[in-house]
Amino acid sequence: MADFNINNIMETIQMIKVHHLDIRTVTLALSLRDCISTDIKETGDKIHSKILKYAKNLSKYADDIENEFSIPIINKRIAVTPISLIGEAAKDMDYVYLAKVLDDAANQVGVDFIGGFSALVEKGCTKGDIALISSIPEALQKTQRVCSSVNLATSKAGINMNAVLKMGEIIKETANLTADKDGIGAAKLVCFCNSVSDNPFMAGAYCGINEPECALNIGVSGPGVVKWAVQNMPKDADLGEVSNLIKKTSFKITTTGELIGRELASRLAIPFGVIDLSLAPTPAENDSVAGIFKAMGLEQAGAHGTTAALAMLNDAVKKGGTMASSYVGGLSGAFIPVSEDAEMIEAVNKGALTIDKLEAMTCVCSVGLDMIAIPGNTPNSTISGIIADEMAIGMINKKTTAVRIIPVPNKVEGDKAVYGGLLGEAPVMSVNKYSSAGFVNRGGRIPAPIHSLNN
Repeated sequence: MADFNINNIMETIQMIKVHHLDIRTVTLALSLRDCISTDIKETGDKIHSKILKYAKNLSKYADDIENEFSIPIINKRIAVTPISLIGEAAKDMDYVYLAKVLDDAANQVGVDFIGGFSALVEKGCTKGDIALISSIPEALQKTQRVCSSVNLATSKAGINMNAVLKMGEIIKETANLTADKDGIGAAKLVCFCNSVSDNPFMAGAYCGINEPECALNIGVSGPGVVKWAVQNMPKDADLGEVSNLIKKTSFKITTTGELIGRELASRLAIPFGVIDLSLAPTPAENDSVAGIFKAMGLEQAGAHGTTAALAMLNDAVKKGGTMASSYVGGLSGAFIPVSEDAEMIEAVNKGALTIDKLEAMTCVCSVGLDMIAIPGNTPNSTISGIIADEMAIGMINKKTTAVRIIPVPNKVEGDKAVYGGLLGEAPVMSVNKYSSAGFVNRGGRIPAPIHSLNN
């Protein structure tokens, strides 16, 4: 009982009530491999029935636990097997229909998002992959909760540049079809290198074919807690001491998350999967990764030294989390989404943070270029060039990287795109004015690096 002293209890209460400690997401990962059929309607019926069977109590039990433990659970989500695999056997590969089935089932069980409208095409595309990718714009226009992802590269396979080129077109079309909402469709679409199959965060969550029948994955977040801890350190504390404090804070955050995750999994009578301890910001005041950089001593996110600060933060979070749980997975580290972080937005508006600096930061953070708004008239080939750069960083560094970028229809640099909720609002950022077309239009596949030959 020594660990449960009054100071620990009061500290935890302060983390939750004042500094935005929360369970960012509880995500039910669900295999749909047994839903495959040659009849697309039969496939849809099986998908719908299975989601309702396993997820019918997800939101209710999560709400019950939130009330009992007084720890906020922000989102309830479902991640399913990549739908390109599930629909491919059907004679009529109507992927928009399957997206509507997913959306309806998600609505019925009361979850916020359902991920897995996905394809894994790092080495090439099958007919199902092609059909799904082509259907993404319409699918995201006609649904509310469906999220989509496409894995375009791995450190073992290289970069599928044909798919990268296609995704530049798809992202633009998706944004244009949701122009009345500042291109929000593109905010639910992400391109990956080295995607992971147990990620509980959207828009990239899916249940990989190597995953169990079902599992509960947890995403915990607490940038406000880390910022508070660093701010309250002595001003002469060195960076080794800062790192050590972040590790200890991450340990506490992870312990809280695992408690909630295991309790919810037990009530649902399904296995506990992983805890993803990524620091994911929100638009709320002080719940900011960029704010942690300020607490460390940088005037603004984007100042020289930001990449080093992010590298230290990411590493310390992982070290602290892995000491608290044997089942750390997903992405784990620190996210840097522009629209979802109030102090990132401030840094962009002040000119301290550019896409080029964000790209450099992705070399050391959890994912990549996330929730970045760009002018609506940006050429498709430029979007493909941005994706290719990020895929290369992931491929060479053997890490997960991603691009979630929104060419906002009818808006230019300096305008603002507004999405609300966790998606926040994004200042429209400038892109390089020089063309990528001659390069990306070559297509083909960029070969994997030499260090991929490590068997």
